[in-house]
Amino acid sequence: MQTTYNGKALPTDGEPIQYANGKYDVPDHPIIPFIEGDGTGRDIWRASQRVFDAAVEKAYGGKRSVKWFEVYAGEKAFREFKNWLPDDTVNAARDLRVSIKGPLTTPVGGGIRSLNVALRQILDLYSCVRPVKYYQGVPSPVKYPEKLDVVIFRENTEDVYAGIEFKEGTAEAKKLIDFLNNDMLKGGKKKVREDSGVGIKPISITGTKRLVRYAIKHAIENNRKSVTLVHKGNIQKFTEGAFREWGYEVAVDEFRDAIVTERESWILGNHETNPNLTVEQNAALIEPGLEFGSEDFRKELYAEIKGVLDSIGKSHGSGQWKKKILINDRIADSIFQQVIIRPDEYSVLACPNLNGDYISDACAAQVGGLGIAPGANIGDGFAVFEATHGTAPKYADKDVINPGSVILSGVMLFEFLGWHEAAKLIESSMEKTIQQKYVTYDFERQMQGATKVKTSEFATRMIGNM
Repeated sequence: MQTTYNGKALPTDGEPIQYANGKYDVPDHPIIPFIEGDGTGRDIWRASQRVFDAAVEKAYGGKRSVKWFEVYAGEKAFREFKNWLPDDTVNAARDLRVSIKGPLTTPVGGGIRSLNVALRQILDLYSCVRPVKYYQGVPSPVKYPEKLDVVIFRENTEDVYAGIEFKEGTAEAKKLIDFLNNDMLKGGKKKVREDSGVGIKPISITGTKRLVRYAIKHAIENNRKSVTLVHKGNIQKFTEGAFREWGYEVAVDEFRDAIVTERESWILGNHETNPNLTVEQNAALIEPGLEFGSEDFRKELYAEIKGVLDSIGKSHGSGQWKKKILINDRIADSIFQQVIIRPDEYSVLACPNLNGDYISDACAAQVGGLGIAPGANIGDGFAVFEATHGTAPKYADKDVINPGSVILSGVMLFEFLGWHEAAKLIESSMEKTIQQKYVTYDFERQMQGATKVKTSEFATRMIGNM
């Protein structure tokens, strides 16, 4: 491990977090790198760090503390080092294991297309974790925002975010289109228009299974009731359809005792309602219109039902399946209405990259928006917690922006470290401050009788409410 990064020495009164055999070893005074972020990130980080330090001091009375260590990315890094993402910043995030960052700009004029995506791919932070729940007092556009309490696990390294695309009119695009049209699609009716830009959408067994595995482990450890695989497999059968298929595989193969699939629950439920049902009768309840299916389809369904009853009838029958984590799946466009009209039916969502990007922001809109939406990017041995909103440069250095996204990302960080007392203090003090209607402009304009305060003043009130 280096002793300096970007020319700055590590704090001598702290220790790095260690990781071995799948577990983190967190010292009482961990060194945690932070990137303050671009634009409004400066105001937000100053306020957030004060809140974090106050919570840790209040919770542990000096026995624990965070030794913050600034590293650089984005505009600040470019001004100082002529590099948007210095190697030492990546090295610090890798060596020190757990870090936190504010919003970063996307460089203009080529090079790295997204600093956020670059960090995720370099450190293989394959799971983007976005908890979405309601805090009392937050203005919301829906009637019952408190019904939404989900944790979204978004695959973070592949799908269209792999960045494999070619601009229309380039030699690379022409070469790929010619290969597709004249080789892969030869003799068929499908063709790619020659004036197209072309992108590649990889979804792998490896990427899918480790993401779904992480989501199911979270559900087990946190007593979540279900894990829903979100996909567009009805159209994209070999990418998103495969995500669904591989997701069920990892659930059944690795978590058999803890889970039941939705179809299994139907089969077991039908059998318990009427133990005298034949396999054929059970099948008719599972698949209405079964009589119109082919003989092969019916045989396959009968075999599935018999297989479920034979394999898990004893372990999951007699109502025991109701105590298991339900694994189901939903089409991506359907889930957008489901989280509005039936939000309390969902608990954990596991999604390919693009679906997860969309649905996490859509859910956040119901409970206060991106201003208080936390997030984390987690891999095997590394984690970066981050604001989920943009840099809002026109508000930079005006001390007006809601710091909630970074503050609640800090809650996630402390939960990750096992410092639950500090996390709870931050969460409860934020909720109390909002209930007191002492809020930044984004909430004040939606709340009758609210007091509009600065970013720094919101943090001060939060600390007082601890």
